[in-house]
Amino acid sequence: MKWKGRQGSSNVKDKRGMTGKSMAGIGGGVGLVIVLIVTLLGGNPSDLLGSLNSTEPNNGSSYVETDEEKELAQFVSVVLAETEQVWTKEFRKNGLEYREPTLVMYSGSVESACGMAASSVGPFYCPGDKKLYIDLSFYQELKQEFQAPGDFAMAYVIAHEVGHHVQTLLGTPEKEMPDRSNVSETEYNRYSVRLELQADYLAGVWAHHVQGENLLEEGDLEEALNAASGVGDDRIQKKAQGYVVPDSFTHGTSEQRKRWFNKGFKSGDMNEGNTFKANSL
Repeated sequence: MKWKGRQGSSNVKDKRGMTGKSMAGIGGGVGLVIVLIVTLLGGNPSDLLGSLNSTEPNNGSSYVETDEEKELAQFVSVVLAETEQVWTKEFRKNGLEYREPTLVMYSGSVESACGMAASSVGPFYCPGDKKLYIDLSFYQELKQEFQAPGDFAMAYVIAHEVGHHVQTLLGTPEKEMPDRSNVSETEYNRYSVRLELQADYLAGVWAHHVQGENLLEEGDLEEALNAASGVGDDRIQKKAQGYVVPDSFTHGTSEQRKRWFNKGFKSGDMNEGNTFKANSL
């Protein structure tokens, strides 16, 4: 993505190096992947995070930014600025006002209106405070654990979280998601998948408009599609436990995530991605 020299967002809050609580009982291996399945890339972490115990603040060594992290922080800021420009225009076209979210960069753990989160949770959006949260170390995880390298893979992640902000502003969760206490877990998961795939679609809509500004470089679209595929529920579960349980999917399969991002990319219309009305995902 052609981003260097472009204006960054003023809505970035840097909390890296600030000490805070960390979630207890969350480690590597299967436990980590279960957390990722629930919350990675835009799940509502409040359902999980609010019920977890936390430890006392960790007053460990101070955070030191590397040159790579400095550049990545600048990149994240520029991507957020690009989402602000695109969604402000798109909302205006539809007679609506876009309210920009805040993106919080943190290291290790962070406190949000949705509860405490460790970096192992992955990037997430909290509707309670309308903020995006990201530990920049996820960029390395995206490359190494999910085999999704490239700057536009990271841009897709941010755009997906912003997609959840768009849904929140439009009232989509309230309109489409059932009361969790009135449906089975399996049924609720099906709705969750549709919510996540719509966020992928909206990320694709954003990418469509970025392409229209001639900001995409060769291979960028493939990087985003590869990232969408890498975080599919089926792929994550297969890696974690050797088999998949479709009824427990909360974000969609690799193929579904790629498909809906691509639909948004080809359409560029925020109104054409109603996954809740789709007969087939």
